[in-house]
Amino acid sequence: MQENLAKFCPGCGYPITLMMMNKTLEKLGLQKQAVLGLDIGCALLAWNYLPINTFQTHHGRVVPTMMGFKRARNNSVCFALVGDGGAYAIGLQSLIHAAKRDEPITVIVTNNTVYGMTGGQTAPTTLHGQITPTSPEGNIEEPFFGPELLKDIVKPGAFLARTAVNEVKQLQDYLEKAIQTQQAGHFSLVEVLSFCPTNWKTVGVDTINKLNGLKETFKLGEIEF
Repeated sequence: MQENLAKFCPGCGYPITLMMMNKTLEKLGLQKQAVLGLDIGCALLAWNYLPINTFQTHHGRVVPTMMGFKRARNNSVCFALVGDGGAYAIGLQSLIHAAKRDEPITVIVTNNTVYGMTGGQTAPTTLHGQITPTSPEGNIEEPFFGPELLKDIVKPGAFLARTAVNEVKQLQDYLEKAIQTQQAGHFSLVEVLSFCPTNWKTVGVDTINKLNGLKETFKLGEIEF
């Protein structure tokens, strides 16, 4: 497990999300039932990170892939790990219909406001005015709010929430609730605000301050519907 840490950029938030996922599965005794599907992007670097069954899908197709796996093995605990682009851009159609049908899977969306693996370009969650390689004068659009969109689509019993990698207690609590929601037969999604110092071009405390600043736009908490 240690040798795989180098796959993620220094300071990346993904390892924190993965660690808390594993701790939650250990707590619930569900590691052997867990299956982790990875979208193309930074998420795919987790292919050999955890001691659970893991596989990679095509970009934007991790949600329907995990839906199919869950239908084939309904006693499994299925996770779809995806970035904000894979969830809210190329994968949005699949995400919306999974939520609408109340598919019993858990989607974990990493929101770092950029396309991380390909150079930090503008993403669906990029802030208004944020400078990226594809918005050098500042992004002209408002960011996309995924959980808030889904609240008008999901059925009673579903679980939607947003947290951050520097809110580890809340992150673990929400992952546990998401798993329990899936086991009860409902759709769950947890959006996780995450560090990306490589593309944010931040160092040390500036990275933490950047993430904390995102919380002013992307409000943490369970989404009521």
